[in-house]
Amino acid sequence: MSKKFRIFATSDIGESIDVLRKRGYEVEVYDWPQAPPKKLILEKVKSGIDGLITTLRDPIDAEIFEAGKGSLKVVAQIAVGFDNINRADANRYKVPFTHTPDVLTEATAEFAFLMMGALARKMWTAEHLTRDNKWGYWHPYLPFLGDEVTGKTIAIIGTGRIGLAMIKKCAGFDMDMLCYDSAYQNHEYIKAIQEVKDLRYARGITRQKTFIKYVSLEEALKDADFVSIHVPLLREGESSTPTYHLVNERTLRMMKPTAFLVNSSRGPVVDEKTLARALKENWIAGAALDVYEKEPLPADSPLRDPAIADRCRLYPHFASAARITRLSTDPNKGMAGRCVQGLIDVLEGNYGGDVTRMPYVVNKEAFAQAS
Repeated sequence: MSKKFRIFATSDIGESIDVLRKRGYEVEVYDWPQAPPKKLILEKVKSGIDGLITTLRDPIDAEIFEAGKGSLKVVAQIAVGFDNINRADANRYKVPFTHTPDVLTEATAEFAFLMMGALARKMWTAEHLTRDNKWGYWHPYLPFLGDEVTGKTIAIIGTGRIGLAMIKKCAGFDMDMLCYDSAYQNHEYIKAIQEVKDLRYARGITRQKTFIKYVSLEEALKDADFVSIHVPLLREGESSTPTYHLVNERTLRMMKPTAFLVNSSRGPVVDEKTLARALKENWIAGAALDVYEKEPLPADSPLRDPAIADRCRLYPHFASAARITRLSTDPNKGMAGRCVQGLIDVLEGNYGGDVTRMPYVVNKEAFAQAS
C-alpha cells in the first residue's frame, strides 16, 4: 500500500480535493474565502505535511521551506503565475513547485477580449443610464457613443500562449494586429493567421484586407486603437527586458488619445498612479484592468477615482474565473485538476521520479544534475 500523504490546501479547489482523498491522501482545506495567515501555513508545514496546495495570495519563501525541511516535498500552485513563490528559495531547499499552464489560456484571452468590448462600447455606462432611469430619449449620438471593435487596430503586447489566443479571437473581428514581444516571436503562427485573413478576404467573407505583423513597441503603441497586455512580470535584474511598469508615462503618452488599454496579465506591469492620471487628463480614452499592483484593489487606489469611472473598468482578477477552467478535475481542462496532477506526479514519483520530466514542475533547473 502506498504511503498516506498529508496535504494542506490554502483554499478549497472543489472536487479535485476528493480525487486526492480517494487515492488515500489526508487533505486539510482552509475553508475561509480569504487567504490564510502565513503563521497558519507555517504551522501546517511544521507539522510534517508532504504537500502544499497554494494560490497567488500565499507568500511561499525560505521561512516556509525551512519549516518544512525534511518533510515538505512539493508546492502545487493553482495558477499559471508564481510571483508569490520565491524560486531561489525553492531551489535552495530542493522543493519542486508546480503550476497550471495552458488550461486557462482560452478563458483568459476570451475575458480580455470581452473587457475590451465592454470598455469600448461603454456597456457599463449604458447599463447605468438604463438602471438609474436616466434614459429619457433616443438620439443618434447623445448622450454618448461607444467605439466599434470590428475593423480596428489592436496591439498585442506579449505573444505567449494567452497573447496568441487573443490574436485568434481578434482575427474573427477583422482587426489589424500589431504584435510585440521582446523575448518570444512565433512567426509561423502569425503567418498562419495572415493566411486565414487573406482567405476570408478572397472568399468575400470580409470586405477589406487586414494584416498581422510583428513591430517595435513604439510602433505598436503609436498606431493601435486598442492595446492588450499579455506579458509575464519581470522585474529589474530578472531580465534584460523587464516588464515591471512597462505601462508608464513614456509608453502611455505614445498611445493615441482615442486608444484603450486592457491588462489581464500582471498588475505591476502597469504604473497605476500614472494610468489614473492619464485617464483624468485624457492622454488615452479608457482602460480595463483585471489585475493590480496590490490585490485586492485598495480602497484608496487612484483607479477608483469617480472622475474616471466612466472610462476605467475594474474587475477582480476574474479572467480565468469560468467553471470548467477553474474547477474541472480533468487536468487537460481545469486548473484544479492540473494542480492536483502536478502534486501527484511529484509525490507518487511519476515519470520515473524524474522531476525534470514532470510537465507542470516550474523549477526543473534545481533537479537537473540529479536526473
